[in-house]
Amino acid sequence: MSDRAQTLVRRLFDAINRRDYDALPRLVGPEYVYRTPGEELRGVEGLRGLLTSYHRGFPDLELVIDDMFGNGHRVATAFTFRGTHLGELMGVPATGRKVSVHGTIHSRVDAGRVVEEWELLDLATMYEQLGLAAG
Repeated sequence: MSDRAQTLVRRLFDAINRRDYDALPRLVGPEYVYRTPGEELRGVEGLRGLLTSYHRGFPDLELVIDDMFGNGHRVATAFTFRGTHLGELMGVPATGRKVSVHGTIHSRVDAGRVVEEWELLDLATMYEQLGLAAG
């Protein structure tokens, strides 16, 4: 299952990079849960809302997979988040600055779809690169 699970997660990254929100229901289960410190989103629509806000803030957003490994139904992915802050995000007006920050996401796959994810994104570095925090 590990190879199939990794392939599925790669497809999800590809759909995010292409802004192909119509692909989400094929890749993410209806019971999908996304977690990050201080936040939890549920379902395809929750994920779509999150991605829409990030793409609005970073229209050229790209997630680059740096490393990936899996064990059964679980996949761990290290990635780089790149983009130019050209729109409002989380109440922060556009700065015009480019960011490149690292993150990890742990995904659980069931019945051929991603059903649960836990993400950590280096927001401290992102805020520094946006000029919102001292480095």
